[in-house]
Amino acid sequence: MRTFGLIGYPLGHSFSVPYFTRKFEEQGIDAVYRNFPMKDTDVLPELLRKEKRLVGLNVTVPHKQAVIPYLDGMDAVSGSIGAVNTIMVRREGERIFLQGHNTDVTGFRRSLVEHLEPRHDKALVLGTGGSSRAVVHVLRELHIPCQMVSRSRKGDALTYEALNGEILEAHRLVVNTTPLGMHPGVEGFPPIPYSAISPEHLLFDLIYNPEKTRFLTLGEERGASIVNGYDMLVYQAEASWEIWNSKENHDHGTGA
Repeated sequence: MRTFGLIGYPLGHSFSVPYFTRKFEEQGIDAVYRNFPMKDTDVLPELLRKEKRLVGLNVTVPHKQAVIPYLDGMDAVSGSIGAVNTIMVRREGERIFLQGHNTDVTGFRRSLVEHLEPRHDKALVLGTGGSSRAVVHVLRELHIPCQMVSRSRKGDALTYEALNGEILEAHRLVVNTTPLGMHPGVEGFPPIPYSAISPEHLLFDLIYNPEKTRFLTLGEERGASIVNGYDMLVYQAEASWEIWNSKENHDHGTGA
């Protein structure tokens, strides 16, 4: 039985196990999907040796960048972004080849464009981790100028302290890529000036559990349109499944 799984830490919030388990049951697919909690990526090689039927992995926080040194190749998007959330595992005897992909890009793009309006022409991206890289990549593809926001000064990113009403009013798309507000810490939320949020705004939270975070609730109270991360996860999961089952990746798993 083929084995697929998710690596990251912690994994108590995992969407993937119930999603793929249901998919396998409904479609009669002889496979299993499991969580592999992993505080550090240095145990990845041992996991691959131990789980000999493991042929595909999803990668979640905090490892989307840390897994890259273990890969034999990446697709062009992953290489450009510098973050990976899907790994194709190919075996030739005792040798194991890992190919990195980023389906967060596919998932975010598909979900975002369903809600975009012409007025959402400038974006704030909250957070600077691996997920934010996929978000910025998509926004640039859509020709939406974006400004990153971080807890500390990093490159061109603004700090939360530097945000004001004028900046928020000018950026009518706000994307939360941080874990603030994710179960079980549901009371958390990014410290932005919510008083400047208006019905002109679209707030997109990559978090899906809870269904409506404090970030989204505070935006909704100001009349903003809101979107959580559930559809993005479905779209990226299906894109991962296509990668794991594509003939091209099975035949050319080590291409850069």
